[in-house]
Amino acid sequence: MAVYLDHAATTPMLPAAIDAYTDALHAVGNPSSIHSAGQNAKRVLEEARERVADSLGCDPIEVVFTSGGTESVNLAVKGLWWARQADRPRPRILVPGGEHHATVDTVEWLERYEGAVIEWIPLDALGRVSLEFLRRALAEHDDVALVTLLWANNEVGTLQPVDQVVALAAEYGVPVHSDAVAAYGQVPIDFRASGLDALSVSAHKIGGPIGIGALVLSRTATVVPLIHGGGQQRQVRSGTQDAPAAVAFAVAARAPHQPYDALRDRVIAGVRAAVPSAVLQGDPVDRLPGNAHFTFPGCEGDSLLFLLDAAGVSVSTGSACQAGIPEASHVLLAMGLSDDEARGALRITVGHTTTEADVDALLAALPDAVARATRAGYADRAPLLGR
Repeated sequence: MAVYLDHAATTPMLPAAIDAYTDALHAVGNPSSIHSAGQNAKRVLEEARERVADSLGCDPIEVVFTSGGTESVNLAVKGLWWARQADRPRPRILVPGGEHHATVDTVEWLERYEGAVIEWIPLDALGRVSLEFLRRALAEHDDVALVTLLWANNEVGTLQPVDQVVALAAEYGVPVHSDAVAAYGQVPIDFRASGLDALSVSAHKIGGPIGIGALVLSRTATVVPLIHGGGQQRQVRSGTQDAPAAVAFAVAARAPHQPYDALRDRVIAGVRAAVPSAVLQGDPVDRLPGNAHFTFPGCEGDSLLFLLDAAGVSVSTGSACQAGIPEASHVLLAMGLSDDEARGALRITVGHTTTEADVDALLAALPDAVARATRAGYADRAPLLGR
């Protein structure tokens, strides 16, 4: 049986969420319809919204269901940016290096097509945003539309100082959005206490279904919508709402999430013992409880991934690979690693189905995979044309 250690990419649906999903699919009704079938669909949808809100420390009205984390990030970043141009130009967006591509690609789109000015905030060697650089950027520019940052880095697992970022931005009246997709279900999230204007999450990272997420949008925040055609959710997001997916999302949101620290620490200690040259990346303490991220000198991460996959163990490199050309992780590069160092990365993430036997299987397969990947060396980054 295959060992699955890529829970940061997606985690298996909880059996209770599957049951709730399939039960809800038997009911018919558009939540916007005024007849009894529609109103029943609306009732279960709003009950689900209340449960999701409870898991995030916000009011139900602040939960805007979306198709997932990527749409939530797009709606928050583009929507806040557009809204902030209403009274005067504020083109600047402050973004830490090493963000998820949902954010990177969104701000670069705004730069290319809307005239946004992107200011990249440096990371330290542990992957944490530089508060001093952020402070200077806020003080020096009066044209900042928003700050956006991860709650926790999705690759190396480092927790970000979201509360300090919010406090700094508040001094200048600048709204803050946080992508909490990787953190949701791993660490406590209290939107109300955070002072954030917007926060993005996704159901499939906590045992819910793929295809639904949420943007938590403060009552006082204003965004310009991405999608038009009905205004079903606060005139912020249009479209018929997926009540069955919301029900399953709510079940996952209310499920007690087991602590993963012990299994993660077992992975970290085991990898260090099995491969002494391996280097743990990210903050060794203030990191996601399910995340263990290593670089292996002299290895190509993709080679390690395929060798472990052949041995029945699923992990992730966390790096981009476009058109079959291996590329170094932009997160690790932002942390100051060299191109070669950043290419030898593996992200190992545990979740609710992980057992000690799974960890043992990884540790048994890893030394041979590293030895073989080391002999293979780095892949040629230039595609061969012709013969």
